[in-house]
Amino acid sequence: MNSWDERYGGAVYYYGTEPNEFLRERLAAIPAGGDVLCLAEGEGRNAVFLAQQGYRVIAVDQSSIGLRKAERLAAARGVKIDTVVADLADYRIVPRRWDGIVSIWCHLPPALRSAVYGQAVAGLKPGGVLLVEAYTPEQLRYGTGGPKSAELLPTLAELRSELAGLEFVHAEERVREVREGNGHAGQSAVVQIVGVRG
Repeated sequence: MNSWDERYGGAVYYYGTEPNEFLRERLAAIPAGGDVLCLAEGEGRNAVFLAQQGYRVIAVDQSSIGLRKAERLAAARGVKIDTVVADLADYRIVPRRWDGIVSIWCHLPPALRSAVYGQAVAGLKPGGVLLVEAYTPEQLRYGTGGPKSAELLPTLAELRSELAGLEFVHAEERVREVREGNGHAGQSAVVQIVGVRG
């Protein structure tokens, strides 16, 4: 059992069942009714929210336990999502397939992050949108969620480079209050991106 299966193994949804606030705020950027890929989606709260808004959603995560809970949450909310159990090191994002790709708290080693985000840029249809929210290295001072290793925490400059080819509608580092279940609680240093493929 991997560490994420252990984290998601309880009855409680570790990060809650409500969507990420940045996703909720920026949802309208994704073409309505489109196909959306959610990376490292865990227990499914963002995927289910997207499905409730009329999107066709595929949620990818390495935790089969998390994704089973995602499917249960979708059923409880009266929507359907598709799930894929896969490590992002092995998962291949189909080129020019997606109207939206959502990456919320998807923290990867730099080389893998660069490879995944390169695929994500190529995976968007023209006019498709990538939404990213991640903790930055500054988050280590706050300790309110996220990895404890600085190398897993990207800066805005790094993401701008890794997401070359997108037009950045929104791109900033900021401090905001994050309250998501038991996993994220308090002032947090984050980077947020809304990028559109031309």
